[in-house]
Amino acid sequence: MIGFFATYKEHYNALLRLGIPIVIGQLGMIILGFADTMMVGQHSTIELAAASFVNNVFTLAIIFSTGFSYGLTPIVGSLFGKGDSTGAGQALKNSLAANILVALLITFIMFVIYLNVHNFGQPKELLPLIRPYFLILLASLIFVLIFNSFKQFADGITDTKASMWILLIGNTLHIILNYLLIYGKLGLPEMGLMGAGLSTLISRILMALAFAGIFLYSKRYAIYLKGFKLKGFSHSIFKRLNELGWPIALQMGMETASFTFSTVMVGWLGSIALASHQVMLTISSLCFMIYYGMGAAIAVRVSNFRGQNDIVNVRRSAYAGFHIIAMMAVISAGSIFLLRNYLGGMFTDSPEVSQTVVALIFPFLLYQFGDGTQITFANALRGIADVKPMMYIAFISYFLISIPAGYFFGFILNWGIVGIWMSFPFGLSSAGIMFYLRFRKRTLL
Repeated sequence: MIGFFATYKEHYNALLRLGIPIVIGQLGMIILGFADTMMVGQHSTIELAAASFVNNVFTLAIIFSTGFSYGLTPIVGSLFGKGDSTGAGQALKNSLAANILVALLITFIMFVIYLNVHNFGQPKELLPLIRPYFLILLASLIFVLIFNSFKQFADGITDTKASMWILLIGNTLHIILNYLLIYGKLGLPEMGLMGAGLSTLISRILMALAFAGIFLYSKRYAIYLKGFKLKGFSHSIFKRLNELGWPIALQMGMETASFTFSTVMVGWLGSIALASHQVMLTISSLCFMIYYGMGAAIAVRVSNFRGQNDIVNVRRSAYAGFHIIAMMAVISAGSIFLLRNYLGGMFTDSPEVSQTVVALIFPFLLYQFGDGTQITFANALRGIADVKPMMYIAFISYFLISIPAGYFFGFILNWGIVGIWMSFPFGLSSAGIMFYLRFRKRTLL
């Protein structure tokens, strides 16, 4: 046991130093998600149901876009490992251009969805709330992608604290604006769900501008400006960003799509089921974002060692990260189980929603270990730039296993919302096992 710990001690320490600031930043986003859901839910249950549909549709768009931006991390991480600051700066410039183009594409696709939102089978009373909220979030998408470019660059050079502070400050501002605009405080109009959307737009604009200012004017990033200011764009880097970014985007997008399709199916069951689903997704995202914060550290650490062609430490970094995330899963799942009877009441005063939330705790607990496993080894594969097989694994796990299982359990067996949630352990665990087997094969000594 002592020898085992000694083997991984260096990696535990390094991953925690890198990962804790990312996790703290992610926790800020989770607190924001909790605040959004609680404030909107306390204002109106019907607004909470509308927010559930729109937020989950946009989660798919944002996760897909974020996945594309993750293509920058292995490139910058490898260049950082080699000490090539000029190349890293040039990679950021190319990433910004690529991410803005992707943002415009996703915005167009989401606008088409907006025009057809009445065809998704959602309760008719929600449509007047869904439509304006949808448009406000749509306007914020491009700023998410700009922020992500700077964040992935900063993570790749191991400066994870910059994004932590921007996320914490930006999300604190968001929560304050939520309170003022949802409830109409300090003489502002009471806007309800529209107020939540407007505060989202404002905070995303300010966070993107803040990161751009830090990169352009802080001493920490001065050595990267030379490459960033080079005229023109690098065809090879731009091509590499697309080669890495699209497979990651598709992998993460298909995972998120399984949750988005589940939201559509839950909407067929009515507003109470949809509101309960939103509460549980908010709780679930707490665990996911904590795991993914550490997963991002795994990707950075693995990419740094890959740049040095050190396969032994590539493997050890990934396995050390898995140990940490497994421990996080035990702690978080255990805590949520103990609080299961109180969670629904934190978000809404509806007893029906609270009862449904308790019923969903069991499938939630079942998929925590699978979720942690797939996050660990998806990020490890990203770190070694072995991303194309991830698309096929995600397609099998989520489109061939998870989504059909949700429909089968929920509607063929008539288990309702609990049956839809029972599909998640199957999809996430399948992905985790296959990602692990692929990583082990690619890093054999």
